[in-house]
Amino acid sequence: MAREFTEPRLVVASHNEGKVREIADLLAPFALDIISAAALELAEPEETGDTFVANALLKAEAAVAGAGLPALADDSGLAVEGLDGDPGLYSARWAGPERDFDMAMARVQEKLGDNPNRRAYFISVLSLAWPDGHVESFEGQIHGTMVWPPRGGGGFGYDPMFLPDGYDVTFSEMDYVRKQRISHRAVAFQKLIDGCFRVP
Repeated sequence: MAREFTEPRLVVASHNEGKVREIADLLAPFALDIISAAALELAEPEETGDTFVANALLKAEAAVAGAGLPALADDSGLAVEGLDGDPGLYSARWAGPERDFDMAMARVQEKLGDNPNRRAYFISVLSLAWPDGHVESFEGQIHGTMVWPPRGGGGFGYDPMFLPDGYDVTFSEMDYVRKQRISHRAVAFQKLIDGCFRVP
């Protein structure tokens, strides 16, 4: 059985404003004092893990060490079947140091070329770490198809290229609230909440 989270403060171990906003919104019902790693000026650890779980753990534990507070980290990415699962763990790195996801999406399209297999999925792993070393991790996925050209002006990352199964709009065209209900991060969050939080 997962450990219940009862602390008043939580560090979101991310420097990605979009991701921090999503996580803060998902945790809003629990009235936590949430602060980002960027606000605390914590360094971003090098993601040396060979799985999403390993990288989420690495980021959560680094934030705990830097802040002395419980921390929640997400490691997420896009896996494209026609690219043998790439960009996968390197989804953010494909955008370069400037986080240029227009460039990253163009790279996905260029590598796919005329490959008819445009199936893909987003994956999110959330790791919640306590200062005493205890950690809980949860995984979520959502499947869909890659489209070109990118569509929509919302979201972030590869959202403009991702058409989730059962929908006729990309993540980037989708209403923010709707995306919050179905995304890979939302799936992982529901598991986290079911395991570690007492619903008010």
